[in-house]
Amino acid sequence: MCGIIGYTGPLDAKNIILEGLSQLEYRGYDSAGAALCTERSHTRLIRCTGKVANLKEAMKDIKEVSHCGLGHTRWATHGGVTVENTHPHRAGRVTLVHNGIIENYHQLTCDFHLEDRLLSETDSEVAAWVLDSLYQGDPVEAISRLVNLVKGSYSFCIMFEDYPGEIYAIRSVSPLVAAYTHSGSLVASDLTALIPYTRTYFVVPENHIVRLTSYQIHLYDLKKQETQPQLMEVNWNMDAAMKNGFPHFMLKEIFEQPEALKNTILPRLVKGIPDFTDDGIPDSLFAKCNQIHIAACGTAMHAGMAARALIEPLLRIPVTVSIASEFRYEEPLIDETTLVIIISQSGETIDTLAAMRLAKNYGASTLSVVNVKGSTIARESDYVFYTHAGPEIAVASTKAYSVQLAALYMIGCRMAAIRGKYSDSQAKDFMTKLLDSIPAMETMLKQKDTIKHLVTHLINKPDAFFIGRGLDYSFSLEGALKLKEISYIHAEAYAAGELKHGTIALITDQVPVIAIATQQKVFSKMISNIREVKARGAFVILLTKEGAKIEDGVADINVRIPDIDDHFTVFPIAVVLQLIAYYASLGKNLDVDQPRNLAKSVTVE
Repeated sequence: MCGIIGYTGPLDAKNIILEGLSQLEYRGYDSAGAALCTERSHTRLIRCTGKVANLKEAMKDIKEVSHCGLGHTRWATHGGVTVENTHPHRAGRVTLVHNGIIENYHQLTCDFHLEDRLLSETDSEVAAWVLDSLYQGDPVEAISRLVNLVKGSYSFCIMFEDYPGEIYAIRSVSPLVAAYTHSGSLVASDLTALIPYTRTYFVVPENHIVRLTSYQIHLYDLKKQETQPQLMEVNWNMDAAMKNGFPHFMLKEIFEQPEALKNTILPRLVKGIPDFTDDGIPDSLFAKCNQIHIAACGTAMHAGMAARALIEPLLRIPVTVSIASEFRYEEPLIDETTLVIIISQSGETIDTLAAMRLAKNYGASTLSVVNVKGSTIARESDYVFYTHAGPEIAVASTKAYSVQLAALYMIGCRMAAIRGKYSDSQAKDFMTKLLDSIPAMETMLKQKDTIKHLVTHLINKPDAFFIGRGLDYSFSLEGALKLKEISYIHAEAYAAGELKHGTIALITDQVPVIAIATQQKVFSKMISNIREVKARGAFVILLTKEGAKIEDGVADINVRIPDIDDHFTVFPIAVVLQLIAYYASLGKNLDVDQPRNLAKSVTVE
C-alpha cells in the first residue's frame, strides 16, 4: 500500500525522491519521510505526518547535496500516524523503508531482545533492527538471512552506513520495479516514479536481492548468485500519469474510458470476432471448463458480478463470483475442470493473489485480467488478459472497472462462439453492440453539468440507497461503493425486490434513492419498486433509457442514457454513477483523488 522510491546517481537525490513520492502518493498519504546519504557519508532522516507537501516544506532548507537516498509515503498499518512510526527507520548501521506486513514481528522482537531499542510501534522498525543484528559487513548475506526469518509480505529498500551510495532491495508479494538510466539507478513500488527517467525497467523478482549503484544494477538470488533481470518497456507515456488540464485525476480517468475501451477491444478483433491468439490464450481453455469461478476484490469484484449476470445465462454453466479475501479461507468447489478468472487492476492485490494460488493448488486453470504488465498475478497465472487502460492514479477506480468489464464481455463472447452458443454472425453482433457502448459513454460524459447539478440533492444527506434488478443491481453495487469511498456518504445497494424484506424501513422523507431501470424484462417490476420508495417520501433519481416511458411523479429526477442493448447499459451507467460520486465529493470540498483511510493498491491483508 505504501509508496517507496530509492535513487543513487549523479543528480540531487532530494529532488528525485520528492518528485517520486509526489507520483506515488496515491499509494498512501498518512505520513512521508526521506533518508539522504550526505557527502560525508552520514544518513540524514527527515520525517513528518501528513502528505508529501509537508515533507517538501520540511526539506526546503536543506542545502547539502545528496546523491543517494530513500523516500517513503505511508499508509498506516502497524501503529498510528505519528512521526515515530513514519519511515525510513534507522537501526544502527541500517536505514530501511518497508511496504507490507511482517506477521511474526512480535516473535522477532523477543528473539532479538529488541524491546528497549524500539522507538516506534511498527513491524518495519523491528525488521530494521533484526537486519542490523544480522549484519556483519556483507549486505547480501545479511538480507538473505533476514528473509529466512521474516514471515509475511514485504518490499524492503535498505541503505547500509558503510556502503554509501548503494541501495539494496528485496521483495515478497509487495511490488518493486527498478531501472538503470543515464541519470542513475532507481527502485520504486510503482512505474509512475520511474517513467520521467526511462521507459525500460524490470520487475524485481521475488526473493532476489537488487544492489543499486550510481552506474549499474546487480541482481542476486538468495544463494548470492548473480542473475540477469528481464527488461520490459513501458507502453504509455508520462502524460498518461499527469492531470493534463483536469482538476483531478478521477475526472480525467472517467473521461479516458472511451479510449481505454477502444485500446482494450479493437486489437483483439479479427473479422469482428474476439481473438486471443496474440494473448496466448487457447480456445481449449474455454472449451474444456465445466464452470467459471471469478475471484476479485472491491470494484474488480463488482465487474465480475456484472459479467456473471451476462455470462451464466449465455453459456448455461455455473458462474460464481467470490470476494477474494473470503475465497482463500474457504474450501471452494473447484477442480481441474474449473476456469478461475482473477481480476486485479494492479496485479498485486494480495488477497486476489492468494486466491489465485489456492485455485492453482486445486488444479484449476487460471486466467487473470490485469492492467499492469509483469505484475505478480500476471506472471503467476496460467494465462493473462491485459487491459489497456494506462495508469490509474485516483484511488477510486473508474476506467479500470470499464476495461475489466470489456475484457470479461469479450471472454464471454469468445466462449459462446467456441462452445457453439453463438454463430459467427451472433458473435459479430455482440461485439458491434459492445463497441456501440463507447459512443453511449461519450454521450453521458457530455451530460456532466446535468449530473453535477443533481448531486446537490445528495451532498447534505447522511445516507443514500441504490436499487436495481438483474444487471442493474450489479451496476448499483459499484455506484454505492464509489459514493461512499470518496464522498463519505453512507450508501448501500439493494436488489429492488428485496426492499419489502426489511430495507424499506430505512426509507424516510427525502432520503436519496438512485434507481437504475435499464433492463426491459424487469422494467415494470422496477417501476413498482420505485413507486414503493416514492410513497414513503424518498427523493428518487432514476437512471433509464431515452425511449423508456415513465409516468409523471415516478421520479424526482430522470437521467436518460442512449437506447442501447440491455446487456451493455453498464457502460454509460458507469459514467453516470462515477460522475455522481465525483461531484458529490467535490461538493463537500473533500479530497477526490485521495480519500481518507484508503490507498490505491491493497498489498497487505
